Amino acid sequence: MRFTSFVSLAVLCGIAAAVPTTHAPRDCSAEVARYNMERRAARGLAKRTFYTSMLNLTCVNAPETVMEDYVANPLVRTDITEGQPGVAFTVDIGVMDTTTCKPLTGAMVELWGPNAVGEYGTTFLRGATPTASNGIAEFQTIFPGFTTGSANHLNILVHPTGSETSGVAHVGQLFFTDPWTDIISQYTNYNQNTNSRMKNAADPSFAAANKNGFNSIIDIEEIHDDWPEGIIGYITVGVNPTKLVA
Repeated sequence: MRFTSFVSLAVLCGIAAAVPTTHAPRDCSAEVARYNMERRAARGLAKRTFYTSMLNLTCVNAPETVMEDYVANPLVRTDITEGQPGVAFTVDIGVMDTTTCKPLTGAMVELWGPNAVGEYGTTFLRGATPTASNGIAEFQTIFPGFTTGSANHLNILVHPTGSETSGVAHVGQLFFTDPWTDIISQYTNYNQNTNSRMKNAADPSFAAANKNGFNSIIDIEEIHDDWPEGIIGYITVGVNPTKLVA
């Protein structure tokens, strides 16, 4: 099931008046909350599931984490499923320029993850796509199974420009609540996973990805209140496009 974001986004925040040598987090809660609500409204989805409030309402950089099972130069595409069975998952990633508190347009976002039984492939469930004028990169994938030694997660890499050969502004991991993984791990295909499952609190990468006010948990909605039909996930990732990490 394929979705396209239609988000009419006003400017999130003005440029912060900060000391040139420092970059302090700025409260953009009202603007980012509106941004997130518009993303849901485009699909007619209401707020529900395991969350009591919107996530990532300040302009902070997403922390860097280890680069796991990376394959350079994945295909530029939005549907990265390649026939892998599992719960259909539309991932809506909003990339914010933390130096301006505005959406980062024209950045290349790479996303990859394991299949339902926790296996990485060289091409499946991997891809890249540029952010649109609203700063959003959207992928069609499946909910990732767990790998030994890691909680369920997706991997993300952000290039500040539209080229995969340019520098890297962010390498991170995106997680889910344990209740979601509890449910989906019992579903068809996922229940064949023989890896040793780890929950968020025991995963060092989860701790590394949730620092300095950033929340790395993807905010999930069910489609038609029927999660086997598919789920939609939202997250806003803050990056400084002028500071390369690789």
